[in-house]
Amino acid sequence: MDEKYFPEKIEEKWQQRWAESGAFETEVDPARPHFYCLEMLPYPSGFLHMGHVRNYSIGDALAWYKRLQGFNVLHPIGWDSFGQPAEQAAIKRGIQPRDWTEQNIAHMRGQLRRLGISYDWRREIAAHTPEYYKWDQWFFLKMFERGLVYRKLAPVNWCPKEETVLSNEQSSGGVCWRCGTPVERRDLEQWFIRITDYAEQLLDDMREIEDGWPERVLTMQRNWIGRSEGAYVDFAVQGRDEKIRVFTTRIDTIYGATAVVLSAEHPLLERLLAGSSLKSDVERFIARVREARRRPAAPGTEEEKEGVHTGLFAINPFNGEQVPIWVANYVLMEYGTGAVMCVPAHDERDFEFAQKYSLPIRQVIAPITHEQEPSGFEPRLGVDQSTEMKQAFTDYGVLVNSGEWSGKLSTDAMREMAEYARAHSFGEPAITYRLRDWGISRQRFWGAPIPIIYCERCGIVPVPEEDLPVILPERAEFTGVGESPLAGVAEFVRVDCPKCGGPARRETDTMDTFVDSSWYFFRYCDPHNDREPFDREKVAYWTPVDQYIGGIEHAVMHLLYTRFWTKFMRDIGLVRFNEPVKKLLTQGMVTNIVPETGEWKAMSKSLGNGVDPDEMIEAYGADAVRLFILFAAPPENELRWSESGIDGAVRFLRRVYQMVARWREALRDAPRDVPAELSPEARRIRRATHRTIARVTEDFERLHFNTGVAAMMELVNELSDFKVAPQQASPAELFVMREALEALTVMLAPYAPHVAEEMWEGLGHEGGLLGSGARWPVADPEWARKEELEIPVQVNGKVRARLHVAPDTPDDELRRLALADERVRAWTEGREIARVIVVPQRLVNVVVR
Repeated sequence: MDEKYFPEKIEEKWQQRWAESGAFETEVDPARPHFYCLEMLPYPSGFLHMGHVRNYSIGDALAWYKRLQGFNVLHPIGWDSFGQPAEQAAIKRGIQPRDWTEQNIAHMRGQLRRLGISYDWRREIAAHTPEYYKWDQWFFLKMFERGLVYRKLAPVNWCPKEETVLSNEQSSGGVCWRCGTPVERRDLEQWFIRITDYAEQLLDDMREIEDGWPERVLTMQRNWIGRSEGAYVDFAVQGRDEKIRVFTTRIDTIYGATAVVLSAEHPLLERLLAGSSLKSDVERFIARVREARRRPAAPGTEEEKEGVHTGLFAINPFNGEQVPIWVANYVLMEYGTGAVMCVPAHDERDFEFAQKYSLPIRQVIAPITHEQEPSGFEPRLGVDQSTEMKQAFTDYGVLVNSGEWSGKLSTDAMREMAEYARAHSFGEPAITYRLRDWGISRQRFWGAPIPIIYCERCGIVPVPEEDLPVILPERAEFTGVGESPLAGVAEFVRVDCPKCGGPARRETDTMDTFVDSSWYFFRYCDPHNDREPFDREKVAYWTPVDQYIGGIEHAVMHLLYTRFWTKFMRDIGLVRFNEPVKKLLTQGMVTNIVPETGEWKAMSKSLGNGVDPDEMIEAYGADAVRLFILFAAPPENELRWSESGIDGAVRFLRRVYQMVARWREALRDAPRDVPAELSPEARRIRRATHRTIARVTEDFERLHFNTGVAAMMELVNELSDFKVAPQQASPAELFVMREALEALTVMLAPYAPHVAEEMWEGLGHEGGLLGSGARWPVADPEWARKEELEIPVQVNGKVRARLHVAPDTPDDELRRLALADERVRAWTEGREIARVIVVPQRLVNVVVR
């Protein structure tokens, strides 16, 4: 151990030691408690940014903490290496995506090693390797066998810039999730996964994770799944054989329906409009709506509700009334059945639509007021029926103007009316979801090939399992015309049919990359298995993941898909649980000032406010970068970048290092057992040490990394005030200093592992922290307990004095001491003391008049 702190030298030394010793390599060990610590795997874009550094520093701190507690820790890394950016780079640079991707992986791997992140590198995986995507294809086939995968012509979300299909999640808000380009709608033959078959489970099983996942994430998923309980009702089209099925959550309002309104994409429209004199008007309106939907609305704006009357009428099955059939832009095919009954009196959107187009507004629900009568609560109508409605009444209430249902409460009527519709064969109770099936087809080269063959004689034929993987060709021509480049690779496309042996062709679309990331962390448990996706017993040992760490931007897409994938794996016997992740932490963004505007924004090369981690490591060392990024803000909060903050981290590390260097020789002969007698100064140091251990341990359990650093800084201040020179220290003083510095070194390891290893070795331990069996210190409750409490004394709510008392001081004694204090007496003299309020061990408040 050098006398001075040289970060570069220390970090290079210990990274080499860790690699040579396999310090972070781990295997199944039933005799030890285990912990699976996971950060979301990166896309290999070519460089790490500070958001990555924060993500991986958080995970690494937790992995170190658990190892030092004696846990068998799995902490792996891999690469989400398929995807459109590589294909765009290939087109732009005239290279192959594989070359670009693997160069980036090599660079980013080097950055992670330089940061000293404690990964088991033997488990490294990459989605673009056949050894991995073989199992994407295997899962596809298993879903195909169970009817969970299907192909259909469907309107899809299309990004014209990246020339590929996007899922609903990837086009939320009308723009491409990756490049921000306005999304268009196209009709294409696509492969879908029936994630909707699991919608109810995805909702119900949230009960298993509600204590470990942020409520914000669970709310986003609940809203995306969008469960609605209601009823289907069939409106017969007058003079036609067709029926329009609507979904409503408020069947109690059906007597107030004054129109049926269809989505512009409703499949019945073509047949309904055949021979209609208004056909051309309606078609022009439909074309205008579809064109408008290609362009996302400006943020904060709401599309004006527009519609057109088809000239057709439908029959309300409850009262036999004719209602006009309209097409409107506010009805979406993605919700319910793509058709709604328009009830202007009781729906805000319908009310606005009805006012614009002069549709009748008929109130059929009135609010209830309750009056206490001898016989109990009696409902009374709370609205004058002769008064024109100024706005929609959307609450539940009592039915009026509803035939035989009038006078019934909404809650009763909804249940009874849905059953009535079922009994008379024009409807039924129903549950619908906003969630739609997952479209996984992508018109890309750089993705996992879909294992399907098309034969003119046999139709759609799945590739036999023994023929997996379907290997992605080494090269393709990138024309940028919207068709998958695989279509131009003849040796890939042409194939013999596995059933009849005749000429056939392969599917040329590839899979959505969210397929790769839906199950990757199971593969980490057994990354080199060539017989199955993973060994079930190994996965049973390690999973579910104990702690997952990643950005809030993945709250719906990735996390919803991986929850679904786990449930499917459970159903085919690969795992024995419902949820893949016990605890989730969504870390905040790292922001920096944009030079041109002076605003704080997430770091980005395009904004000119990015910070290169390599430059920071070069200037300050990896430990200082990691320590700063964990200390600067709570992990869930935004972190504002500050280079002066890293400077402060360096000063702190240097201060601790020099303290250890100063004491290390003297401490080699320090006693290991607690001395019988400790001086007041030694007692102060020991109490500070154990209080710090208790605080840092509690902060780690809550993932409050920043306050843990603050506690260690306070301990260093306490140790700096210990004025005894090492050579003159008594055995008792050497004991407390050794205890303090060893505890401090171990607690610092999750934040700054390289320098912690160097100090641990300097304190006389061989084999590194993990090799020497170092353990996280445990606070002695008696020594961690404060010797005295500081009790504020208020006079009429304002602090006028502070008492320093023993923790077990009785309330009566606190009252006496407070009133006897000279500073309190100065504020109470000559005034009447009305009362003295004692909050035990917290506060005394003297109330005077």
